[in-house]
Amino acid sequence: MTSSKMPMMLDDHMGPLGAAMPNMDDDLFGDEVLPLSTRPPSKQLQQRVDEMRSRGCCRSISCSKTGTIASISPDGTHINLQCARTNPSDASWELSEPYPCSIFSPTLPGGPIVHLAWAPTNIPELAVIDAYGRVCLLSFHISLNRASVITRKWDADTPDDLFSVVGCYWLPLFISPNRQFNVTYGPAVRENGKYQYNNNIVQAGGPWHPNPQKSALVCVTANGFLKLFYSQNNNIVLDTQLEMESITSSDDLITHAAMCSDRGRLIVVVATAARQLKVVQAEISWGVSQPQDKQIPPGSLPLKPSLKAEHITGTSWLQPGLVESHLDASMDQISYLEVFPPVVDVKTKSALPATILTIRSHVPTAQNHYNVEYQSIIDRWDILTDQPQQLHPAFEQRGSKTGSASSLHPMTRLRKRDSIVINKIVVSVETTQLGRIICIGFSDGTVQFRDRTTMSEMANEDNHSVIMVPHQAGFLLNDEEKPCVQMTISPNNCSVTQVCENGKLKWSSLKYPVAEIGSTRQDPLYDAVLAGLTLAAANAAHQGTNCDDVLAAARPFVDKHPRFLHDLVSTLVFMLNVNVDYSEDSHHDALIRNMQLQTVFGLLNHLGFRGEFRPRSFISKFAMLGLNIRHIVILITLASNSSVNPAKEKWTPLDEPEVVDALTGCAKWALDLLCWLTDSLFILRDDPKFMELLTPQRFSEMTAYLKCKNDVCLHLLLCSSTRGFLVATCKRLGHLQAMSAQATQYWDRNASLHNSTDSHVSQSIIAVQQAYLKMQRYITTTLIKVKEIDKLLNTLSADIKQAYQTSLAILAQKQQQQSGKPNQPPPDAAIKKAQAHCELNMLLAENPPPQFLPVIKKFFDTDLKNLVASTDRSGLFFTDFQLLEVEDDPRRLAARKAQGKYVDTFKRVELTASKSPKVADGDNVRRPHEQHEQQQQQPDADAVTGPAWRRCVRCCAIMEDALGQKPGMTFVLSQQRKCACGGGWGLLPPGELVI
Repeated sequence: MTSSKMPMMLDDHMGPLGAAMPNMDDDLFGDEVLPLSTRPPSKQLQQRVDEMRSRGCCRSISCSKTGTIASISPDGTHINLQCARTNPSDASWELSEPYPCSIFSPTLPGGPIVHLAWAPTNIPELAVIDAYGRVCLLSFHISLNRASVITRKWDADTPDDLFSVVGCYWLPLFISPNRQFNVTYGPAVRENGKYQYNNNIVQAGGPWHPNPQKSALVCVTANGFLKLFYSQNNNIVLDTQLEMESITSSDDLITHAAMCSDRGRLIVVVATAARQLKVVQAEISWGVSQPQDKQIPPGSLPLKPSLKAEHITGTSWLQPGLVESHLDASMDQISYLEVFPPVVDVKTKSALPATILTIRSHVPTAQNHYNVEYQSIIDRWDILTDQPQQLHPAFEQRGSKTGSASSLHPMTRLRKRDSIVINKIVVSVETTQLGRIICIGFSDGTVQFRDRTTMSEMANEDNHSVIMVPHQAGFLLNDEEKPCVQMTISPNNCSVTQVCENGKLKWSSLKYPVAEIGSTRQDPLYDAVLAGLTLAAANAAHQGTNCDDVLAAARPFVDKHPRFLHDLVSTLVFMLNVNVDYSEDSHHDALIRNMQLQTVFGLLNHLGFRGEFRPRSFISKFAMLGLNIRHIVILITLASNSSVNPAKEKWTPLDEPEVVDALTGCAKWALDLLCWLTDSLFILRDDPKFMELLTPQRFSEMTAYLKCKNDVCLHLLLCSSTRGFLVATCKRLGHLQAMSAQATQYWDRNASLHNSTDSHVSQSIIAVQQAYLKMQRYITTTLIKVKEIDKLLNTLSADIKQAYQTSLAILAQKQQQQSGKPNQPPPDAAIKKAQAHCELNMLLAENPPPQFLPVIKKFFDTDLKNLVASTDRSGLFFTDFQLLEVEDDPRRLAARKAQGKYVDTFKRVELTASKSPKVADGDNVRRPHEQHEQQQQQPDADAVTGPAWRRCVRCCAIMEDALGQKPGMTFVLSQQRKCACGGGWGLLPPGELVI
């Protein structure tokens, strides 16, 4: 038997007869047992540390606020774009395949790409920097994995290593002067058996770009220049620069730099080759005067920026003897430099000064196989500003007599904080909670969250009394430690992407190590998990960041615990103060604009999604239809009320046949929905089991019965938000019907336009006319009358409003009787709160309140009878509403899967994907081609070719990657930056249906 196969009995602490041996962890003489030696550093880790020491800008992976993960290829010639996405087969979350961004020339005169940095803008912008400091800016308007526009090319930049970028910083977004603060949710503090949710209001400060939608990139070069890259009012990116430091020798060269905002100015911290740490205060003057005309939008005036810098303090970043580590003296190279902005809490009036953080790491040589020690030392300095002491009045008088009155400036100094020694190698440093918490990633794959004030680790404690980040609730970012050379943490702290030593990326979402957490809020672990995920979702919704990793972390709990989704959404609605009660709103504008309500619907939609061609859960089906109705209402409204060019008021997107065709598809989908809804209500009315439940004794069983049938039609009517969407849809359909009638009448009166001598003009006129004729045909030949549906919805709304007023009148009386007691809310507020509670329960697929029973009985007994006369019931019965994707029959779903049938969520037409000879796992159909109607119009078209497809990374919806050739279509497509559910689009690779 070889030594490698020899059994090690001591490892199992077992005797020869299987009996347990004494504890072997103690040495024979009582001394501590030395741990097993750590493996020597890999070549990749040594290269990474050398890279961090040589330049401040060397981040090869970065995650945007919308979810795009950009990484530099191992050879440094291009970048790869990836994102977390739902697997269409089973709705599990995975990292998409790398999509190369091949916008760079094969030969890079500026050397390899070395750094990536995302802007905080809502439309993501990525700065790509090469080894010689050349800067390229990419904009991602639509797809998460494909750059839309190169906003700045680096071809004109001079490849000079003295201009290599050692530090860069994107300015924060502009905040209105009336509301210059940021809000974060947390911590959740457990008191008396339940969590109390708090928030922090932090003062915001510039500098920022004058345009609220844009940011600007500030860079520091090795030879001491401060560069500003900014977008002009005509969207052209320009740059300006200032010589900040005079470089006279190689010791003066800057190796690392970091920046942050501080009360309208920039704090620039630079580290030099001579081990000096210098603090510079920079100002940006945009050269824009305050416009006299208030109608002029901000950022529309031309910019003439200028830079100014002033050295305010400095020290040496290497101060031996202050750290209790025998390796301190050997760590004479800096590997990380960060500066965190000051934090001023508006609520508590507390403040944290700007803080400089440097990291020095010790990596043993690969030849040293014994006493391998890894260590990182974190040094910190607070940047303090001391107000000058007032001079005696006699000195002031003497200064005024001599004409040289002294003006004392505040003095800035650095206060050294205690150093932190960690026996690991730091490979990433990021912040969260507006700079209050520091996230540190290590080469062994672990992540630590540390409080910025004390630098104490926010440990994964068992009591979970205070939760700021999911880590404190017991979550782990990595269930297995795997060596890596770099990592990036998502803005929500719910996922991490690592660059492994083999150059591949590894994405991990939050994992919970405990299998049983309980099932109610009375269980501490269940409540802690709920608090951690709710805080993450609330901050993502409020700050406009992507929440896909929060959904990925929540999905296992939703699948296992029936009440978890209800508790999660109800807590989120409470924290964000989401308005869910629209029972008294008749205009629906506020309903359509409620972005937080869309977030709630998107969460419900995804967490009940089980994979494509599989039946959805009741609440997911309900949310999916609500989101699509809202999306169609917005699309019709924008296309109808928007002018492409304000100078040409008569020209609108509806003058283009492509836009009219898209709206026709939306109208067809909406009409199908109303038909399906009507048919489903008739089926319920004819169902004796359902009608038996409409009694006071059995009314509580109604929703459970509907869930068994997976029938959401009644909840779509009872819930005020979805009912409002339906009413708005009826109004938009009436508008389209009137508009198409006017258009056809116009073409009938002006038939001479068809005989235009210009063939191109004649063809475009005919195309518009045919598009409107098609729209009119769809709307006027429907199986139902939209006016009757609108009348039915309005009657139901009035009955529900009356039921609320009657039932809550008793509550109002009780509130008036208790109005003299302390801590009692006003009667009106209590009534609205109770009404909103009822609406929230119906939104979450709970049973309607008992007061709704008379309304529902009247609806089925009386109101539906009046609708039967104007409805073609037999036509409804034999109609297949495939566009709605509400089918629950497994056989029909399997047939659609075999045929490769999908629905374009923009044009609302059926798409078909042809099968590839090689199908992966038997699930993926390949190579999309054009829609069926286009093939009929163009019989010679290739059935395998056509426009590429986009896929929602969250709900797996499909949309053709259409490109607008005309201004109207371009405008309408620009509103499709996200899916109806709020998820981002991913461009499908050629021949694939999985991103």
